[in-house]
Amino acid sequence: NADLVGHEVYLPGKPAYDEIIEAFGREVVAEDGTIDRKKLGPIVFADPANLAKLNSITHPRMKEMMREKLADIEKKGAKFAVLEAALLFDARWDDLTDEVWVTVAPPQIAAERTSVRSGIPVELVLERIQKAQMDSDERIRRSDIVIDTGGTMEETGKRALDAWARMKERVGGAA
Repeated sequence: NADLVGHEVYLPGKPAYDEIIEAFGREVVAEDGTIDRKKLGPIVFADPANLAKLNSITHPRMKEMMREKLADIEKKGAKFAVLEAALLFDARWDDLTDEVWVTVAPPQIAAERTSVRSGIPVELVLERIQKAQMDSDERIRRSDIVIDTGGTMEETGKRALDAWARMKERVGGAA
């Protein structure tokens, strides 16, 4: 999960921590010494140059951490691994994969779901998606499998399981 790796890369002692403070100042550090993403968010999403600067710090380090995690999974003998990353193409992480699956939903539905999960207002989520993420049509064009998530969880689950079964047939393995 790239989001979890993203949280990890911000931690004290991790690769991006000092560079983030150097780039954005001590005001982004919380009382507990961690990077306060709620303070950093408005800074980077208000200015495309700041977002690009943050991404140039975090994305390469996250990619290396994901590469290491995938190698560990492979060493353990796993036939399949799933790399969940909303910014897979934007951050140029797609070379870590053999096949790219994309989930798509109408922007309003995606923003509402994110708002519920994060507590960020829907309008702000929509604005951040437009500024920070690749257009859905481009992601679809560059993907191998497309799963529509605009319906219910049950419908989405069925689509995902069907796609997984087809993938297992393609590669001839059990997962």
